[in-house]
Amino acid sequence: MANDRPGLRKGTLAALAGLTSAALLLTAVPLEESGRRVAVDIEVDGTARVRHVSGPQYLAAYRDIAGIPTACDGLTARVRMGLRYTEAQCGAMLEAELVRHADGVMRCTPGLALAIPGRDHARAAAISLAYNIGVGGWCGSTAARRINAGQIRAGCDAMLAWDKARVGGVLRPVKGLTARRQRERTLCLKDAA
Repeated sequence: MANDRPGLRKGTLAALAGLTSAALLLTAVPLEESGRRVAVDIEVDGTARVRHVSGPQYLAAYRDIAGIPTACDGLTARVRMGLRYTEAQCGAMLEAELVRHADGVMRCTPGLALAIPGRDHARAAAISLAYNIGVGGWCGSTAARRINAGQIRAGCDAMLAWDKARVGGVLRPVKGLTARRQRERTLCLKDAA
């Protein structure tokens, strides 16, 4: 299959999600999360090298719109206020979090299996959404159920529902999330026949 390459190291994003999806994710997530552009090289064994090209880098922890300590490209796991990271740490943490999310998405969404041709964009969109809402949110979503039923277009459309955040104790649509869901839907629809 064109998306697989012999010799990919188990546990890499490329091995879990495929080469195309990995490259899409490693460039799209930094752009979505922090507005920065990166260059990505995927080595023969599947390991990724992410290099900052332009845009803001959030190497120091900050609070996101919901007040959650965040750093780098939207990372929240083990981030505490006052912590600072290097560019290399941010790149490694991004890939590790994408691997964790890709693993969860692939486990609960057999409709995105690497063995099914033409699912690279839908797979990348699903993992991007899960990176933002969590694997549990993705796995329990209408979008995942529809993709598993082979209804790719309907699954892509269902991603639009995830445009809300709890701000000041109230769950409300957030302009930035609405725009992100539109972009993920557009990416996903590239695989809808």
